[in-house]
Amino acid sequence: MDSPPLDVIRTDPQVARHASFTLHGSGASGGIAIGYAHLVSTARLEVPQYEIAPDEIDGEIERFDSAVTQVRGELVGLRASVPASAPAEMGAFLDLHRMILDDSMLSETPRELIRERRCNAELALVQQMEMLVARFEEIEDPYLRERKADVRQVVERVLKAMLGTGHAPPAPAHEENVVVVAHDFSPADMILFKQHQFAGFVTDLGGVTSHTAIVARSLGLPAIVGLHHARQMVRENELVIVDGAEGVLIVNPDERVLGEYRLKQSALQIERQKLKRLASTPASTLDGTPIELQANIELPDDVESALESGASGVGLFRTEFLFLNRDDLPSEDEQFEAYRAAVEAMRDQPVTIRTLDLGADKTVNGADRGGPNPALGLRAIRFCFAEPQMFLTQLRAILRASAYGRVRLLVPMLAHAHEIDLVFQYLQQARDTLEAMNVPYDRALEVGGMVEVPAAALAVPLFVKRLDFLSIGTNDLIQYTLAIDRTDDMVAHLYDPLHPAVLQLVAGTIRSAVKAGKPVAVCGEMAGEVAYTRLLLGFGLRQFSMHPMQLLAVKQQVLRSDLTEAEALASRILRADDPEKTRQLLGRLNA
Repeated sequence: MDSPPLDVIRTDPQVARHASFTLHGSGASGGIAIGYAHLVSTARLEVPQYEIAPDEIDGEIERFDSAVTQVRGELVGLRASVPASAPAEMGAFLDLHRMILDDSMLSETPRELIRERRCNAELALVQQMEMLVARFEEIEDPYLRERKADVRQVVERVLKAMLGTGHAPPAPAHEENVVVVAHDFSPADMILFKQHQFAGFVTDLGGVTSHTAIVARSLGLPAIVGLHHARQMVRENELVIVDGAEGVLIVNPDERVLGEYRLKQSALQIERQKLKRLASTPASTLDGTPIELQANIELPDDVESALESGASGVGLFRTEFLFLNRDDLPSEDEQFEAYRAAVEAMRDQPVTIRTLDLGADKTVNGADRGGPNPALGLRAIRFCFAEPQMFLTQLRAILRASAYGRVRLLVPMLAHAHEIDLVFQYLQQARDTLEAMNVPYDRALEVGGMVEVPAAALAVPLFVKRLDFLSIGTNDLIQYTLAIDRTDDMVAHLYDPLHPAVLQLVAGTIRSAVKAGKPVAVCGEMAGEVAYTRLLLGFGLRQFSMHPMQLLAVKQQVLRSDLTEAEALASRILRADDPEKTRQLLGRLNA
C-alpha cells in the first residue's frame, strides 16, 4: 500500500482512525522520524502485509484454509512414509507439528483476525505465531520453552504454502516516509535495512546496546526499542513520530505536536549539516594532542560513509554480517573479495578486521551451535575453535586481503592467554597453506585482541605480552561485568557504563596497555557517545572507533577538550563511589 503524502494525513478518514496516543520505550538511535507505520513481523521482512477490501475477506479466508489443508496433507503424508525402523522421535516430531497446526490459535484465530482487521492471511498468521511464541518463552520448563521453534516451523510451512497465491502488494512507496514497526528484529533483519531508505523503526523488545540497536545507529535511523505493545497497538499506515533521543513514539499526533516535531527535525538536520564541515579537520585536543577517530563497519559498502565522515581508518570490521541472511557460508574467495574491497577503498588507512563473532543473537544457517545460554556459550572465538575449517577459511581470506593495504587482525571474546596461543597456531596453519600456494600476504600482520569480559580486563598484562594491540568492547564488558543481558529491556535500567566496576576495568585496561607501549582503542558504544568522550580522553585513550554517523559529533567534542582538565576530573570520577557524585563530575567535565 502506498504511503499518502504527509500533507493529506489529517483529511483521509481511512488513515486517521485512532485518537492520538503516546508510547514510551528506550531511545536506541537519536533523531526524529515522521512517517507512516509499516507493520512487519519478526525475521519476516519478506512477508506481504496489507489491508484487504471488504469483498475480499471471504476469499482471503479461503486462501488461508487452503494453505492449512495443504500443510496438513503434507504432514500426514510424511508421517505415513516414516519407516518402521526409524527412530520413534521422527514420528513424534511430525505428530507434534500436526497438533500445533490443528490448534485453534493457528487454524481458527487467524480467520477471525482477517475478518475483524481486514488484514492479509500471512499477517494474521504471523501475529498469532508471535503471541504463541511469547507464551512459550514464559514457560519455566526448558524443554517446553524450546517448543516455540516447532511453532515457527509449522507457521513457515503454512506461509510457504500461501506465498505465491493471492495478491501481494508492492513494497511501500516513498520509503523515506515509512517507519517500520515490529515486535523484534534480529541483527540479520537489520542488515536488510541497508537496502532500504526507511525513516526509522520501533520494536517491542530489545535493549539500547543490543546488536539490533547498534546497527540502527550505524544507519543513522531514529529508533526506539522496548516499547512492549507498539506492534499490537499501531495500525498500518498510521502517522507516527519517532523521537529516538527521548524514546517516545507518538501515534496520530495533532497538528500542534506535528508542527513542533517538524521544527525539531529541521533543527537537527541543520546541526548535522554544520558538523559535516569538520570532516576534513584533523582530530586533536586544545593542546594539540592528536586523536584517532576510526569507523565501525558491517559490510564493505559502509566504507563510503566512513570516508565521508573523515574516519582515519576502520577500527572494527564486523565480519559476521557477511554470513547473515543466506542459506550457505561465504567461500574463501567471497570473503577475500569483501575484505579486499574494504581495504582498497580505505586508501592505505588501517582496516581492523575482526574474526567471526557469531553466537548469542547472531547465528547463521548451517553453523548454529547455540546452547541453553548463548551469550555464555560457544560464542565468538570459542565458536571459531569449535568450527576450525570455518575459522581457517576466514583467516586465509583475511591474510590474502592484507596484501592490498594496511590490515590488522582482531580476535573477539578472549578470556584466557592460551586462547591467544591457539589463535596463533591456526594463523600459522593458514600462513603455511598460502605459502605453499605462493599467495602473497602481509608477513608483519598485526594481531590484536578484544577486551570484552572482566577476565580479559584483569589479565591485560598477560595479553599485551602476546598481542600487538587491544580494543575494548564496552558493550559486552558492561554486560558481563554487571550480569545484564543487553538485549533484554526488562533489565535495561541496570545497564550502566558509569558503574564504578566498569570504569575501573576500562581505565585499568587503557592504563596497562599504555604502560606496555601497546596501542589500545575503544570500539564499543561508549566510543560513540559524546557524553563519554572527555572521560575516555582523561583515562588516557587516544583511539576511538564508532559508527560513521557518530564520528563528527565526537570529533567536535575532541576539538573542544582540554586534556589537563579531563585527566583531573576523570581521576576524581574513578575515585567516586556515589553514582550521583559520578554524574555530577561528568556533568562538570562536559560543561
